[in-house]
Amino acid sequence: MSKKAVVLYSGGLDSTTCMALARAEGFDAYAMSFAYGQRHSIELTRAREYAPQVGAAQHQLVEIDLRRIGGSALTSDQAVPKGRDIDESIPVTYVPARNTIFLSFALGWAEVLGASDIFIGVNALDYSGYPDCRPEYIAAFEAMANLATKAAVEGQGRYRIHTPLIDLSKGQIIRKGLELGVDYRLTHSCYDPSPEGLACGECDSCLLRLKGFAEVGIKDPVEYK
Repeated sequence: MSKKAVVLYSGGLDSTTCMALARAEGFDAYAMSFAYGQRHSIELTRAREYAPQVGAAQHQLVEIDLRRIGGSALTSDQAVPKGRDIDESIPVTYVPARNTIFLSFALGWAEVLGASDIFIGVNALDYSGYPDCRPEYIAAFEAMANLATKAAVEGQGRYRIHTPLIDLSKGQIIRKGLELGVDYRLTHSCYDPSPEGLACGECDSCLLRLKGFAEVGIKDPVEYK
């Protein structure tokens, strides 16, 4: 009998690889994406189109408007940084409490589905310094999930937040995905794409993605401006 898992799926490189890893572990992957007012909404077009192709048993698109609280270049007219040296400082592309919000929705859906497993493609190695991508944050959310849900309190199971990419470089993530048959043409990573959906090649997300493909020694299959 197959197991169910909720997979947070943006349509990006990391979340698509995470989906493939969940399926490789024998889970039926229930994909959850968010329209949260992000400027790079092309990722949602890709997510809707490709979720069945990348193995989602079901795809849920949740609409919330984080532009109402602002605080991020991804949900406002503030410029997305280009060509910066990526370090551990928290950039303006950080979206306040985003992973907490996303994981909370995923937890609610998991409880309804009778699933005890949630996959999220956070990474604490090749990333932009976001505080909600760190192992200690994930451990804290998992502990909270097992205190805050009827299923856990009544002993029907314990929730586990899976972070299979958390200690991997972007190149290692891509290698794993390729081994599992991920077609990276079906992914989108850019924070500031052109109106036609072409990646800018200069934002943090593009730079990390290009670095990963360079590590693997192959050309990124998506189109850049």
